[in-house]
Amino acid sequence: MAEAHPTLDEIRAARERLGGRVRTTPVWRWQGREIGEIAGAETEVVLKLELFQVTGTFKPRGALLNALALAPGELARGLTAVSAGNHAIAVGFAARELGTTAKVVMPRTANPARVEASRAWGAEVVLVDDVHAAFAEVERIREEEGRTFVHPFEGRRTTLGTATVGLELVEQCEGAGGPLDAVVVPLGGGGLAAGIANAVKEAWPRCRVIGVEPVGADTMHRSFAAGSPQSIERVDTIADSLGAPHAAPWSFELCRRYLDELVLVDDDALRRAMALLFREMKLAVEPAGAAATAALAGPLRESFRGRRVGLVVCGSNTDLATFHRQVAAAV
Repeated sequence: MAEAHPTLDEIRAARERLGGRVRTTPVWRWQGREIGEIAGAETEVVLKLELFQVTGTFKPRGALLNALALAPGELARGLTAVSAGNHAIAVGFAARELGTTAKVVMPRTANPARVEASRAWGAEVVLVDDVHAAFAEVERIREEEGRTFVHPFEGRRTTLGTATVGLELVEQCEGAGGPLDAVVVPLGGGGLAAGIANAVKEAWPRCRVIGVEPVGADTMHRSFAAGSPQSIERVDTIADSLGAPHAAPWSFELCRRYLDELVLVDDDALRRAMALLFREMKLAVEPAGAAATAALAGPLRESFRGRRVGLVVCGSNTDLATFHRQVAAAV
């Protein structure tokens, strides 16, 4: 890697720079009959509740950190981004927070509630046919309007932003029981997983960090197998916010350096995990927010029995009708 990976001191400095613009989201020990039967009564399951972040996901951390680094003239020309929803909302928030404008590109298939949330934060929304067309359109906007492109998952500042989630988790757990044995993180483009894994491994080298991808968007699995960032032709999962069409060099290398394992979960597993989180924790999460739970209930079920396991609940941006439809289809 051309640049050194972020240190804990750099991550702490990033969190200080973000300050009160983002929330320190809580951790919560999950205790219940069903999770006890799934993970084992002797297993301690800790949730990092990043769904309570401003805008409903972890995304403002990276978006704001990128925007805060801009010179006044760059910031005045505005921001642009490509997203299925959560990053677009966060960039709209960052632009409003810093007194500038945002123009975001979203696929027509994006959840209408996320499109409206992006507009509610002040972003101008451009709709295109798919995520591949979205990247082409955002490049046109950047070139013609001079806006700064804020990447949804790639880059050192984005990693520093997402690493603050891991830093908070480390500090919160060290104050309540000590280091975790494992941390399970949803994995799309790799920005969240790269940042959290970076922070956790720097603080707790023996802690295992596992990335969870949906079967219909296995970009990082393919990239790990090939040894270089790969693309997929089509995203086919209900976890649209994990549907990155390609991996990118910086986040790929950090994931390869820090993740101990990758696992896959299918849409049925995501639906069951959404239903489980609602029944036992009273949390209404989007499919991506249930990915770590789906992994613990599925491919990781026996791996960490009797250990302390952290699950990152990364987001909750869904509307009531979609949530009901997905949970009702759980099998």
